[in-house]
Amino acid sequence: MAEAITIARPYAVAAFSLAQEKNDLQAWTDLLAIVSQCAETAEVQAVLTSPAVSDVQAVDLLADVAGGVSGDAKHFLLLLAENNRLLLLPEIAELFGQLRAEAEQMMQADVVTAKPLTDAQKTSIAAALKKRLGKEVTITESVDDTLLGGAIIRAGDLVIDGSALGKLNRLANAIR
Repeated sequence: MAEAITIARPYAVAAFSLAQEKNDLQAWTDLLAIVSQCAETAEVQAVLTSPAVSDVQAVDLLADVAGGVSGDAKHFLLLLAENNRLLLLPEIAELFGQLRAEAEQMMQADVVTAKPLTDAQKTSIAAALKKRLGKEVTITESVDDTLLGGAIIRAGDLVIDGSALGKLNRLANAIR
């Protein structure tokens, strides 16, 4: 997987630069989301890797699925096809999203709690993370009954374990 990300990075940076230059980040985000979902299906992968299908035909297929694409996007997809990189579209889309989030000072935070959060709690956590990280934060919530109470927050490289289970484990380690 790391190799695919490494190979996809220059393509994602190029797509992001072009989208930023044209002030068209949302359209590129939408396009990459659609074509990457297509590239993940076995049926489309079979078509994209078939020697009987030309690069132009493969790009036309993806463009049709996406509902038509701009000239720049079509050239980008054709470049990927010519370099046998269409199967990297999921990685390219992921990296593009990261570049966009960084440029827009946005961040995703995963919050794992013992019980579902209220809207007020989500707002409070997002505000605290914004203050600490200096970025707008979008909260993704999941529930894990084994935590007993509290929450575990993951935002980029930052991990805050405020769960009751985590506190008990730290206390047990301190006693030993």
